[in-house]
Amino acid sequence: MASSFKNIWYSGQYVFVWIGGLGLRPHTEGHLPLQISELKNHSVLQALTAEANAWEPRGSRASMDQPGQLISFSEALQHFQTVDLSSFKKRIQPTIRRTGLAALRHYLFGPPKLHQGLREERDLVLTIAQCGLDSQDPMHGRVLQTIYKKLTGSKFDCALHGDHWEDLGFQGTNPATDLRGAGFLALLHLLYLVMDSKTLLMAREILRLSRHHIQQFPFCLMSVNITRIAIQALREECLSRECNRQQKVIPVVNSFYAATFLRLAHVWRTQHKTISDSGFVLKDLEMSAKKSPRRLLKTLETYLAGVSKGQGSLLGTQKCSGPQAPHSKDLTFTGVCDLPSHLSEGTWLI
Repeated sequence: MASSFKNIWYSGQYVFVWIGGLGLRPHTEGHLPLQISELKNHSVLQALTAEANAWEPRGSRASMDQPGQLISFSEALQHFQTVDLSSFKKRIQPTIRRTGLAALRHYLFGPPKLHQGLREERDLVLTIAQCGLDSQDPMHGRVLQTIYKKLTGSKFDCALHGDHWEDLGFQGTNPATDLRGAGFLALLHLLYLVMDSKTLLMAREILRLSRHHIQQFPFCLMSVNITRIAIQALREECLSRECNRQQKVIPVVNSFYAATFLRLAHVWRTQHKTISDSGFVLKDLEMSAKKSPRRLLKTLETYLAGVSKGQGSLLGTQKCSGPQAPHSKDLTFTGVCDLPSHLSEGTWLI
């Protein structure tokens, strides 16, 4: 059973769901209650829909009967490596600024600095996190289509606005509204997850867990939060040692994201967490991930090795959906903003 999380807001670095009350959601401008197939022979309606849909690329629209080509992670990354991102790069703060005792403690006991030759790659990661969705760039649409097809198993293109994005755990009908603090990097991470056969299995298992009749959570919004944790870990130099060891940044950040998501799913399932625990779970996850990134990466390696042998599984035979699954309005959610002040210190903004 697909869950719909329509009443969601941001607090600090996390995205939270408010359940109860009226829970009114503003009407999405430009969202037409018509099937795409109904518009094929109506040129005026086609033009109006293309204008209203902020995600429609220039040129002709891909037909539902002629699915677009999937895009690989490397192809999407290459796109960002070849376009002018100078205006976005000006916004980044590559490392956390520390002063006083915090700076001294970090200098004496903190992780090593990132090698000079890797800093351009690090800056690219942080710059992509500043980029939003570009309605004039067909590549962005291909990324969304690829994520949708891989997660759902569909062979056909979907509308780039619609309730099907809520079914995957976005806030509403337009995924563009959920990327604050993580930018397009959040979508690249999902793309990375679904385009490898082993991590795709993991992604589908986590999606399945997110639809559990009791333990449900918004899959894609949770993924965005994991990307934010990865961004912060990179800026705090928690990943520098591993990046220096591998002489790479992007693969390390990708693996760290996947490993953190895997850890969240493990904690969520084994400790029987629900949506009301999400604020605490995310905060604890952030602290542990930044403290021991190497251990986290080893856990991912072990899991993926098991997948290769047909042994890796997060859920086993656990029942993850059913007719008794509660609606979103029946859930009570506690976010970081509701935590006692001594537990919510140290929250961050990207």
